[in-house]
Amino acid sequence: ELRLHSDDSGSMTELARLSEGRSQTPAGFTVQQVNYSEIEPGVIKAFHLHARQTDVWYVPPGDRMLVVLIDVRQGSRTEGTRQRVTLGAGTSRLLRIPPGVAHGVRNLGTAPGRVIYFTDLQFSSEPATCDEGRLPWDYAGAEVWEPSRG
Repeated sequence: ELRLHSDDSGSMTELARLSEGRSQTPAGFTVQQVNYSEIEPGVIKAFHLHARQTDVWYVPPGDRMLVVLIDVRQGSRTEGTRQRVTLGAGTSRLLRIPPGVAHGVRNLGTAPGRVIYFTDLQFSSEPATCDEGRLPWDYAGAEVWEPSRG
């Protein structure tokens, strides 16, 4: 969880503090690249995974994104575990996604949604050094993307 500082003029959330170029939040994570992505309402971007890269995601509190995580690490004690997390939706928090965990996102809002994410590797589109793998969007079943009703 991150602290959201609000007043009559708006709000501010501290995403990371750096000490000598290393992030103190989350602990032990070295930022190599910062990215920004916009996702249209209702769009599902899934699934992708990394063999070496860790992602740390942040969705602004005014947006509402459903993130689905699936552990596809062979031999992991949590292999096959699936988790759904809603980011934004009035909260400020970071989500750390380790290598080998397939992840995707669906914008549940009515306006373009935003994801700011930090990585510990720099992106390369070169096949020899690219660390991006893909799985079908419905790898965990199409129903995994439906909003919870309650």
